[in-house]
Amino acid sequence: MKVEPYLFFEGRCEEALTFYRKALGAEVTMLMRYKDNPEPAAGAGCSVDGSTGPGPQPEMVMHASFNVGDTQVMASDGMGSGKPSFQGISLSLAPETETEAKRLFDALADGGQVQMPLGKTFFSPAFGMVADRFGVSWMVVVPQ
Repeated sequence: MKVEPYLFFEGRCEEALTFYRKALGAEVTMLMRYKDNPEPAAGAGCSVDGSTGPGPQPEMVMHASFNVGDTQVMASDGMGSGKPSFQGISLSLAPETETEAKRLFDALADGGQVQMPLGKTFFSPAFGMVADRFGVSWMVVVPQ
């Protein structure tokens, strides 16, 4: 069994996918928009009629998956209800070198907020914490 993160970007999923492609070298392996739902009557919140009312719009991302290294992350615009909230969780990156850690950390920090600058700790030659521009918390840690 695997545990895989699923992130809801509340209307900013496509922007996030573009950002992670550039910042982390992510590879998008699947993307389905609400308008592409093969079973639009399958359930509340999964059908769109082209209206401009509340809820998901046809072009919004219903489901996407992307790989960062060997890890699959799933994502969606959710219901597009407002600002995404990523609290109580961090995604952790384990680059092999300090140089790669700095590159990844700086890329994630672009437009985000550094929570703990990248630096040497008792458990790692390079560790730092950053919330990216979408509010997703990341820990970058080079193994000893």
